[in-house]
Amino acid sequence: MRITHTTQHRLLTVCRTGWRDSTNKHNYAQAVTAESETIRVVVVRWNLEKAYSPCGTQRLSLRCSPMETIQLESVTKQFGDVVAVDDLSLAVPEGSVYGFIGPNGSGKTTTLRMIMNILYPNAGAIRVFGEALHGAATDRIGYLPEERGLYKKMKVRDILRFYAELKGRGDYKRKVADWLERLDLSGWADKKVETLSKGMSQKVQFIAAVIAEPDLVILDEPFSGLDPVNAEVLKDAVLELKRNGATIIFSTHDMGVAEKMCDYIFMIFKGHKVLDGTLASIQQTYGADTLRVSLDGDVGDLMTIPGVNRVNDYGPFKEIRMDGGSDSQAILAALMERGAVQRFEVACPSLRDIFVRIAGPEAEEVTHA
Repeated sequence: MRITHTTQHRLLTVCRTGWRDSTNKHNYAQAVTAESETIRVVVVRWNLEKAYSPCGTQRLSLRCSPMETIQLESVTKQFGDVVAVDDLSLAVPEGSVYGFIGPNGSGKTTTLRMIMNILYPNAGAIRVFGEALHGAATDRIGYLPEERGLYKKMKVRDILRFYAELKGRGDYKRKVADWLERLDLSGWADKKVETLSKGMSQKVQFIAAVIAEPDLVILDEPFSGLDPVNAEVLKDAVLELKRNGATIIFSTHDMGVAEKMCDYIFMIFKGHKVLDGTLASIQQTYGADTLRVSLDGDVGDLMTIPGVNRVNDYGPFKEIRMDGGSDSQAILAALMERGAVQRFEVACPSLRDIFVRIAGPEAEEVTHA
């Protein structure tokens, strides 16, 4: 009998209670299709209610869920009287790009450090790869901290070799050369870190985080301080890691970046989860209540138009939030009475606008930072 399956690097053996991962001892459920002597297996983690024998007829009744790289359950972290993270639960699906969004001081970095086991929660449970971490170091995780820190007197090639060897990679030479070329740093390989610009140093630290090809990559504000060219290079590198099967978590207060890159978006404000899901599901919650318009000349105060709740002026165009139940065509007619309308678009609210609605004026101030 041949067995094919979709799990990565897993040895699955047949037993009376289903398929068992012989390395991690996890049970899995599977969708089975008989094709001659082939059983094709699509594997998901499961909780067993009734056993199924591949050679028998007993039916399988399961509570199934996709595999998750990270799970947080009711996690709370306090520093003295300050509650930095309050009763936080979330799950990061395997192979996804998961964005942590929120203003500075909202609890993003604290949450990432608890996932890394650098900080310990006061309450709740955290599981990474299905189990609690023991110690902060693991070869399966690459971490780019918010506070950058490289050994300034070491040469770039030497420091990357050092990080690769720490993760047990003996075949580092080709990998180091490839990454340096990809991020346009080959000419700086034999220069000391202290001679690099801030952007170059940040790219070197990114390479150090991913040189061992980790299954989970955690990036704390990876695009902060980068010029547009280097931000684009780093963005492409992050998405390549995802294509190669890694799970990516990155924190940012740039919601435009999160909209473009993330499969899932988690927003935290003052330690509380305020949003969690795909961009589409988040936007669907609010509906198409936003108008983007470009107008010629002085059209006066748009807030005086019936049905207009809020106006954001971006110069070339204005973004109007409608009151619930308002008619977009009635607002268009009112705009046309005031002048020529060059652009009129009915749209879902942006991620930034949604966050400002939830978090209020304080959030609006920090998103301009």
